[in-house]
Amino acid sequence: MTVIGLDDTDSRELGMCTTYVASRLAGDVAAAGGTVRRTLLIRLNPAVEHKTRGNAALAVHTDLPADHARTLAADRLDLAVDDPETNPGVAVADCEPEAVPPAVADFSRAAVRDYHEPADARALAREHGIDTLERGTGRGVVGALAAVGAYRAFGEWTHETIAYRERERWGTERDVDRDSVFAAAEGAYPTVWDTVDRVEGTAVCVPRTPCPVLYGIRGETPEATRRVARAIDSEPVARTHTFLTNQGTDAHLRPARASQIENGRAYRVDGTVVDGPGTVEGGHVFLTVRDDADLRCAAFEPTKRFRDRVRALRAGDRVTVCGEVADGTLKLEKFAVRDLTTTERVTPDCPDCGRSMESAGRGQGYRCRDCGTSADGKAERTVGRDLEEGWYEVPPVARRHIAKPLVRSGFDAPTHPER
Repeated sequence: MTVIGLDDTDSRELGMCTTYVASRLAGDVAAAGGTVRRTLLIRLNPAVEHKTRGNAALAVHTDLPADHARTLAADRLDLAVDDPETNPGVAVADCEPEAVPPAVADFSRAAVRDYHEPADARALAREHGIDTLERGTGRGVVGALAAVGAYRAFGEWTHETIAYRERERWGTERDVDRDSVFAAAEGAYPTVWDTVDRVEGTAVCVPRTPCPVLYGIRGETPEATRRVARAIDSEPVARTHTFLTNQGTDAHLRPARASQIENGRAYRVDGTVVDGPGTVEGGHVFLTVRDDADLRCAAFEPTKRFRDRVRALRAGDRVTVCGEVADGTLKLEKFAVRDLTTTERVTPDCPDCGRSMESAGRGQGYRCRDCGTSADGKAERTVGRDLEEGWYEVPPVARRHIAKPLVRSGFDAPTHPER
């Protein structure tokens, strides 16, 4: 077997999509007499500064000889856009995907949670006899090598079926029937998820960038994603391709203490709310969670109704917060309520007249001047809460590709999924 990895053929401004390049490469392999066992779509660290929106790397697993596969991959780099910020890379390993060297699998795991330099990728590839090809600065060799090791590195997988547009339509407004998307999504939920956002009324599966993608359907099985894709009415589809992917798995999150966090990584931290939440100009919501240090957390305006869930937290609540860190702030993707504060300390009421007592002075408790009654300190009052214990998440319109939606299994508490 041969594993072909590729990355960085697209552009933030000019579009293109590395999934499209991989799909065309898979077609080239089949046309050359090879068999494509699978095509991987790997979402790498979503916090990398120079990434395009999804930060995807691709791998094609085939029985074609490695030298032939490399030639086909090199030819397909002609699809990369002409942008100085686009620096494609290819890596070709002559082995079974499961037999990729452990160090390369470790490299793949780190590429999802951390940072790599191209020089590190080149050195590791040379050490293990993995052939590489670069254009420009060769930054794409990092993702290409990560894609080569991904099948051995990860154990949880989902699927995505992507429909591509006819070439002459790229960059124009997409013609996709919204009602058919919502109907198809409703019939396949929860096996297929994040196709639409029902509250916002948005077809999440349809991108707004000038790329070749018409729509992408994500779910638990390839059969289900293909079935939903076929049910959508749209402009002509040039081709479709189904990928095995780490999307929707939370592979980017690592458990940590608050004192350990670094910018440009994503974490899962347990703590207690100590300040906030408060809303600032622009509709962003901030709060502070205390673990072994204070951790500032934020739910930004694009997370929409999720901010109401965050606003419902209060000091004393025990939570688990998850998200990417930038400028020392954790940008919330989801959180779990572990324990809710259900009482608060308030100024006591007079037992005779029912009015609120006044302070009798520092350390002297409270008193009612009219009735002469007194109390040693504040009273405890039960408060109602708009939250329950369990997990809450951003809506589909705000979800990271790699973030795990609550409709999937494997969470350690009750879930409150967004649809």
